[in-house]
Amino acid sequence: MRALRTLAVVGLIAIASLTPTCAAERVDLLLVLAADISRSVDEVKFQLQRSGYAAAFSDSRVIEAIRSGPNGRIAVELVEWSGPLSQKIVIDWMLISDDKTARLFGDHLVEASRAFADSTSISAGIDFAMIQVDRAPYETRRRVIDVSGDGDNNSGRDVTAARDEAIAKGVTINGLVILTETPTVWNSAHTNPLGGLANYYRNNVIGGPGAFVMVAENSNSFGDMLVKKLITEIAQPVPSSGQGIDKAAN
Repeated sequence: MRALRTLAVVGLIAIASLTPTCAAERVDLLLVLAADISRSVDEVKFQLQRSGYAAAFSDSRVIEAIRSGPNGRIAVELVEWSGPLSQKIVIDWMLISDDKTARLFGDHLVEASRAFADSTSISAGIDFAMIQVDRAPYETRRRVIDVSGDGDNNSGRDVTAARDEAIAKGVTINGLVILTETPTVWNSAHTNPLGGLANYYRNNVIGGPGAFVMVAENSNSFGDMLVKKLITEIAQPVPSSGQGIDKAAN
């Protein structure tokens, strides 16, 4: 009887070894949109980010860029962040490959409520985004975190440490800087650091192959800038060097 049980176990192991495993679905890009919703992001900026992304993903030029990739699809997740302990998945990983899936992403985005209004921990936002990259159920050579924000890192650990750890794992971090047109007394140094917020992002936030910063100077330029940014991220080939590019939109 023991011999029969042994043979049965060996047989099951042999069958299991012959069963093919399901490979992760391939996409052309893993993209985490990491949006700042700290205290300095007022309701106008908040809605600008939400509605801007919803509209940009439905833009025909963005859809065409997605379809033009080798696999014809990308995977996108949107998270919002504020202080060191304030991060939330707004839209979990979604495949976007056509008009229908792009509109669905946008619909989910505009319906979600705001979760935080805390300090600004870009480092914690990057760390949280890295967790999402690691758990993504897709396979790709290109993994990008897009950090959007209107101020410098004023809480949590050093942002450059978070950036460097992400880069070491082969992830590129891009920046979307939202300028504050009329700084207030209480947050002027935060939203307008010495040398400007765009330079702060260039020096402390972005990194990795092909990394870039884009700047939204006002609400009128925000929509077009988002479309350009997404097309750049979607269509950009895997760079052969670690040198980045830098772009700005007026």
